[in-house]
Amino acid sequence: MIELIEIAPGRFRVARPLYEPARSQLPSPHVISDTMDAVEQVDGRFYESKRQFRAVGRALGLTEVGTEKFKPKVRGTDTKRVREERRAALRASVERYAAS
Repeated sequence: MIELIEIAPGRFRVARPLYEPARSQLPSPHVISDTMDAVEQVDGRFYESKRQFRAVGRALGLTEVGTEKFKPKVRGTDTKRVREERRAALRASVERYAAS
């Protein structure tokens, strides 16, 4: 059933339910727990804390998939000669196209 509301004489709008943000039934939905099931790290010990598990992995030089930080890509630094060769090649292509 569509409900209309008169907002001014002769002007109506459709009544829509108020927006309710998506909420979890958990008491703190945006908090990630530090606890986890006991997991063995490569040192043979079991860890129940994510923080300790990750600290041991970092100390051993391991990379946790999904949390690694990649080095920024460095653009190639063209030498003056390379830029001039590129411009000459483009100029020659344009001249050949214009001549045809």
